[in-house]
Amino acid sequence: MHYVNAKGILSAKNGMNTYRGCSHGCIYCDTRSKCYGFTHDFEDIEVKQNAPELLERALKSKRRRCMIGTGSMCDPYLHIEEELKITRKCLELIDKYEFGATLITKSDRVLRDLDLLQSINRKSKAVVQMTLTTYDEKLCRIIEPNVSTTRERFEALIRLKEAGIPTVVWLSPILPFLNDTEENLRGILDYCIEAEVKGIICFGMGLTLREGDREYYYQALDRHFPGLKARYIRTYGYSYNLLSPNHSMLMEVFNEVCSKHGIMNSPDECFNYLNEYPERYVQQSIFDCYGK
Repeated sequence: MHYVNAKGILSAKNGMNTYRGCSHGCIYCDTRSKCYGFTHDFEDIEVKQNAPELLERALKSKRRRCMIGTGSMCDPYLHIEEELKITRKCLELIDKYEFGATLITKSDRVLRDLDLLQSINRKSKAVVQMTLTTYDEKLCRIIEPNVSTTRERFEALIRLKEAGIPTVVWLSPILPFLNDTEENLRGILDYCIEAEVKGIICFGMGLTLREGDREYYYQALDRHFPGLKARYIRTYGYSYNLLSPNHSMLMEVFNEVCSKHGIMNSPDECFNYLNEYPERYVQQSIFDCYGK
């Protein structure tokens, strides 16, 4: 890893990434794509060491409280977070200034910060988003080798439910010819039902591949699934969006199960929920501003 001093931390939509790069080793990771302009090895994690200071400055300057998101480009609970605790320091500031928080992760390390998430949720709102890709633990260890297994993530979702923290699952990606089966989908959905997730974000049964990401993915297929790369090329060429041949059938199952169990399954509905700051706190923050 290496350290940098970032110039800013919050995006226009109040998202942040405290790290850049990843140690999870997922074979399909879109963030490896060349379009993101990495100038260092992907596994050489860039640490934004001044992230907490930048975040505090940004939160102090906001006239209205809102949801602060993290994890869209880089998991906030990488292995080095155990030592550096930058994500935790940022959550402490979000808690201190009574903003909301939503984060995306594949790691059960999120449970370390359960105390902060509960405190934030009492004052405003905290939502944990967890990515689930495959119900098969053996396959999970191949395609997501250095991160919590699906079962471990499910157990984290249960702990979060018990602690009163709402959750949303990302059902992505579904890899053609690997985990694009009804059995896999229903296994993941059963986990979501038991964990009482608020919503499931799914943009279709497939994955996307771009330059940089595509080459890494195909190298992994050659290592673990000989012959599958050739099948991909025959089927998809060099397309960006690779929908499973089972897409329609799987989406029908997905929509039916979510509807039956009252789980939000429209991406727009899920994003609206994630971005919505509780109205009572919005009103209070307006009064706070007028009082200054």
